[in-house]
Amino acid sequence: MTLRFGTDGVRGPADELSDHLVTALGRAAATILGGDEFVVGRDPRQSGPRLERALVRGLTHGGSAVERLGVVPTPLVARICADRGVAGAMISASHNAYHDNGIKFFVPGGLKLTDAVEADLEAELDRLLAATSETSPPVEERVLEDESRTVSAALVADDVDRYREAVVASIEGRDVRGLRVVIDCANGAASEIAPRLLRDLGCELEVLHASPDGRNINAGSGSTYPAALQAAVVASGADVGLAFDGDADRVLAVDELGELIDGDHLIALCALDMRARGLLVDDTVVVTVMTNLGFRLAMATHGIQVIETQVGDRYVLEALESGGLSLGGEQSGHVIFRRLATTGDGLLTGVQLLDLLARAGQPLSALAAASMTRLPQVLISVPVAVRSDQLLDDLADEIAAVESELGDQGRVLVRPSGTEPLVRVMVEAADEGRARSAAERLVDAVGRAAPPA
Repeated sequence: MTLRFGTDGVRGPADELSDHLVTALGRAAATILGGDEFVVGRDPRQSGPRLERALVRGLTHGGSAVERLGVVPTPLVARICADRGVAGAMISASHNAYHDNGIKFFVPGGLKLTDAVEADLEAELDRLLAATSETSPPVEERVLEDESRTVSAALVADDVDRYREAVVASIEGRDVRGLRVVIDCANGAASEIAPRLLRDLGCELEVLHASPDGRNINAGSGSTYPAALQAAVVASGADVGLAFDGDADRVLAVDELGELIDGDHLIALCALDMRARGLLVDDTVVVTVMTNLGFRLAMATHGIQVIETQVGDRYVLEALESGGLSLGGEQSGHVIFRRLATTGDGLLTGVQLLDLLARAGQPLSALAAASMTRLPQVLISVPVAVRSDQLLDDLADEIAAVESELGDQGRVLVRPSGTEPLVRVMVEAADEGRARSAAERLVDAVGRAAPPA
């Protein structure tokens, strides 16, 4: 087996990420990403320490001095990379269950890898794997000797404090004290830092799922399973709930009525607020193809331009960088405030939302309703034997016919998955029945055009 990058690093069942593979990946990263120093963080899932040891072996064998940060949020790793000008890695499978894991990298400066750099890294990994085997004692002995070069992590507490202080400082001393907040830490990387940070801000805080044991990360909790948070917000009469994912690089919100506020709504709220304060560069926001049509219609009403990228927050960041823009993100809750961070940051986004609420003096439900109206969206994943771009050409006439019927009050997206043998069919329309009917029509067309799995 070898490793291939998906939309956000490499990810899969932890037992398929062998020490041999991960060590080779570390060696390849040291070569391709360059620099004498690397910082490595992880979320609290059970397989994290093993993968950390293997990755550090590879990095040190490749010539990098490594600082292990322990269990920290992904955006903290990115911030250290930006502040120090060093490369970094985060061992996490984000919102996946504990039995999965993965690794995502940051170049010196805190940005994620481009497609070109990922291709170079994959090529170097393949070269290393071809030159070694699982039973290659001389290489393993040298790697273990090199591991003694690992740098002490004595400064990690200072790094965590600087990150927390930077997030607090992002609202420039404005007062959010008195807001009643419930947070769901997903038994993940935010479990320690998020409660402390929000208490520093003076919030009246209730904390859910902040006792990680290595196996309970994301289990019935966090941004993937927000039901417990929704119930807690209503039961406690809170102003807002915040649901993080396992590595805390994204967040979803819950309003005071218990309704979920997804990434599209969060970005809409922040875009309108930043524009009103003169902070939205070029009155432009960056989102992905999965962003709801209701968002686009709302932004058009307010004279805000929308730039669209493929799925993946790194593509959003690339568009922000190339245009010198200030705000972008994904429906999943990755939100990037480029003036403040180099990647999606759930804690930072949550604090920005609290600041917005405090300044507006209105309930979140009212603010969200005024920011955009979400059109019904139907998403169906169709298993296929082989992913093929040719399929889109074969479906072009059927897609065009559905688009014509929906007009400017509907939207169609058919795309092969970037990581699985699936074709994803998404339809938005003014009512759910119409969206579902159109989606099922396109699913049937995919079934006729592509061999089933």
